[in-house]
Amino acid sequence: MLTIQNLKSKIAQSPYQAYVYSYPHKTAYRPISPPVHLPELWAQQDRQALFLYIHIPFCEMRCGFCNLFTIVSHNEDFMSQYVRTVQRQAQRMKAVLGDVSFARFAIGGGTPTQLPIQHLETILNIAESTMGAKLQEIPISVEVSPETATEDKLKLLRSHAVDRVSIGVQSFIDSEVLATQRRQSTTQIEATLTRIKEMGFPTLNIDLIYGLPGQTVNSWLQSIQATLRFQPEEIYLYPLYVRSLTGLGRTDREWDDIRLACYREGRSLLLSEGYTQVSMRMFRRVEEGQGGQGRQGSNISPLSPPSPPSPLSPSSLVYCCQADGMIGLGCGARSYTNTLHYSNEYAVGSKEIRDILQAYIQTPNEAFDYASYGFQLDAQERRRRYILLSLLSDEGLNFVIYSHQFGTDVMVDFPELTELLSLNLATQNEQILCLTDAGIERSDTIGDWLFSDQVRQLSQTYELK
Repeated sequence: MLTIQNLKSKIAQSPYQAYVYSYPHKTAYRPISPPVHLPELWAQQDRQALFLYIHIPFCEMRCGFCNLFTIVSHNEDFMSQYVRTVQRQAQRMKAVLGDVSFARFAIGGGTPTQLPIQHLETILNIAESTMGAKLQEIPISVEVSPETATEDKLKLLRSHAVDRVSIGVQSFIDSEVLATQRRQSTTQIEATLTRIKEMGFPTLNIDLIYGLPGQTVNSWLQSIQATLRFQPEEIYLYPLYVRSLTGLGRTDREWDDIRLACYREGRSLLLSEGYTQVSMRMFRRVEEGQGGQGRQGSNISPLSPPSPPSPLSPSSLVYCCQADGMIGLGCGARSYTNTLHYSNEYAVGSKEIRDILQAYIQTPNEAFDYASYGFQLDAQERRRRYILLSLLSDEGLNFVIYSHQFGTDVMVDFPELTELLSLNLATQNEQILCLTDAGIERSDTIGDWLFSDQVRQLSQTYELK
């Protein structure tokens, strides 16, 4: 239950108890029995503006903080088997979807550029030729790493109209990077960023992490200053979370909690340099007279409110892959419909991930027509999810749009939201509830507070592998 006592108790603790970037998290997913027949599921969905996502679960190294569905692999034969399976899955999904149109495309992971260039090209061709995504017309985002963003792969991405490159730098201080079990050097990072800028990608996103071992507020600001030299259109500032089964999670280290100080100083610096804050983590640079980066509305924000039907919302609102339908291809990718989120099983340990990957590669064609693992969203969960995603972005929770979407009054459905006002974590401007600066820096706490009892219990009882 959402109560002021519960929220007060949460706010009194560290802001970094849980990392909230989706709702619900995969730890709330469970086996679906009987499996859901995808042709019937997707026949009930609007399929004219979907998000297409392809997951590449391979990296050149395993970062100490990483709990993503990815493994270290340099085995080209294994990657070939994986890419062929993605092709098989795509063929089945295109048959499932029928007449479909994609508004966005992204390749994530893992590290997509860990793939040999011929396999990376195959993935791009799967999106265009098999799924029918019009790559020359829609925003495309690809994740890269300093070691794998080679000139030939970047040229391939540009030739296929990729207009956003996201790179995980984390820190420009070599000792801090090494402490996270990464082996990249600052010299290598700077060379890669220079190469990306020279290629002319319309949007460059750089990820940084604060709270790293040995990091100070001053060294954190040095990394941000180094980032600013490359004038990225987007910067994500991530707090370090030390999670179970990760490299850092297995250490006995005591963590000096400077994260809140780092966040505040980093945010202040970026705002002074002309960036706007989209969410707790995302900052965007908008040039004077610039309506967006790359193709119209090409920004992709995981915590932005879904675009409601016209005329209540302009078409330029940031597209939200977690609210507008998403087709996920590849092992580890999630797919979203209005009523069901589904994927493969989730794991963090390398052996468990490899076992899941092997099972995926051996999947019979006809099995791709079913969802057997996921989370069913009832009407209450859909409302809760909408509130959470809206509130944690700069758009805020619009009462009129909520009413149009669900036919009810948000403050009647969730009167507990007034507690955010009483604790000065949010303000209400006419019909929009927005987080204050104090609320934004506690986004993960507020997000967790908004979880339903069902989702919280499922996540707490999930046996992490």
